Amino acid sequence: MASELACTYAALILHAEDIPITAEKLTTLVKAADVSVETYWPSLFAKFAEKRNLDDFILNVGAGGGCAPVAAEAPTGGASPAAAAPAAEEKKEEPKEESDDDMGFSLFD
Repeated sequence: MASELACTYAALILHAEDIPITAEKLTTLVKAADVSVETYWPSLFAKFAEKRNLDDFILNVGAGGGCAPVAAEAPTGGASPAAAAPAAEEKKEEPKEESDDDMGFSLFD
């Protein structure tokens, strides 16, 4: 876990400074922080960073989907936002909890 965290912080530092994220630069930063990581972590983070837009991940930390857009596009053609919204999820009926009375006994009788 420490290796992943160290590479994450190193990638964020490089991204904040607009420096391309490469395995060599990640390794350099991690070594400068005096943290030892497995040799494959920097290359995995570099491959991930070259195929993704890190700004999307940073802005959607709690979204749970990773690459979800920050804001939905406005509907075109004069449609109302309610009409363009996806259908609401179906409500699932929760099973009724059985009470002690339903089982034929009560703890407080």
